Amino acid sequence: MIIIGILFFIFGFVTWLNGSLIPFLKILLVLSDFQALFVTFAFYIAYTVMAFPMAAILERTGYKNGMSLGLVVMAVGSLLFIPAALNATYILFLLALFTLGTGLTLLQTASNPYIVLLGPIESAAMRISIMGLINKSAGVLAPLVFTAIVVSGLGSVEHLEATDMDELAQRLVTPYLVMAAALGALALFVKFSTLEELEFVDDEYDDICVLSYARVVLGAIALFFYVGIEVIAGDTIGLYAQGLGVDGATSLTSFTMVFMVIAYIVGVLFIPKYLSQKNALIGSALLGILFLLGVAFSSVESHSISAFLWGWSGVMTLPNSVTFVALLGLSNALVWPTIWPLALEDLGKHTAKASALLIMAIAGGALLPLAFGKIATLSGDMQGSYLYGIICYLVILFYGLKGHKMNSWKL
Repeated sequence: MIIIGILFFIFGFVTWLNGSLIPFLKILLVLSDFQALFVTFAFYIAYTVMAFPMAAILERTGYKNGMSLGLVVMAVGSLLFIPAALNATYILFLLALFTLGTGLTLLQTASNPYIVLLGPIESAAMRISIMGLINKSAGVLAPLVFTAIVVSGLGSVEHLEATDMDELAQRLVTPYLVMAAALGALALFVKFSTLEELEFVDDEYDDICVLSYARVVLGAIALFFYVGIEVIAGDTIGLYAQGLGVDGATSLTSFTMVFMVIAYIVGVLFIPKYLSQKNALIGSALLGILFLLGVAFSSVESHSISAFLWGWSGVMTLPNSVTFVALLGLSNALVWPTIWPLALEDLGKHTAKASALLIMAIAGGALLPLAFGKIATLSGDMQGSYLYGIICYLVILFYGLKGHKMNSWKL
């Protein structure tokens, strides 16, 4: 459990660095909002493109060795950031992000079944919430560490001169070199650890297509929209704040992560004793819709409530509209840990196959933020564009109300 917890911390740290990279690369490479959001596309599309190849690798290597190999692939991706930074080459940055996403695909496909199968399915949401708490705690740290190491001492990124941008690009080298070394060391640690290998026994029903399980497929669809809105909340908040002239926008992903951590704590304490998985999912969807309305229709001027919410850092005051983007963390945190057990309950030996399908849904993090960026660019109104995220929460709401009960496609 400790080893898996370490891996989930790595997932969070690497994943939520993207929120800081987006406004950073927008300035460094002179990108539009739409182009900058290709950062999320390159990273998350790896989960779809590489899911089946990585699953085939796991069949040959086993889950334990597969996780070690995934860490090595991530180390290679980290090293690719060095030539990308030195040459300020957009394509190399995207290749590095895709490589990181490929390594994470292998890691996620191997590690998530461990969490589901470590104990009874009834307590799976508790275990996943604990892993989510670890994951999002890393998400809080990642933007702050990035800002402190890369941007520190240079003032506002938005106001740097060309000569300063060269220095800024150079500052990416050391952090990603250290990250590559840490990932390599962790790969060796997992390889020679006492972590037990997962064993799956064939049965007479193994030829049943996983697509015949309606609640699994609908769960994957719900996760597709969930990951999309989660990434929009975490990775566009800096871009949105930057457009409003807020200084220090590269650190704002941590603001969203703070609210996710709070919600995960609620999940650990209240699910299932006081709050059912189904009701947690329904409540999350309704909160998400409410907060998106807050984003679209609240003021873009800084107010005291924002200063209070951000007061834990003492860094800045924020417009209420930006604060509502961060509050989406509250509505997003419990969606992943509740959908997984609802989708996988009583699947027996088909759990691994269904897990692979659910992992592929992470592709929502590639496609939906890109669609959001295109809408925002065409409309010229990023604030109003957040309203399209209501579609995501309506899909999640349907799964909470009905979709998770559908054991077959018969109505």
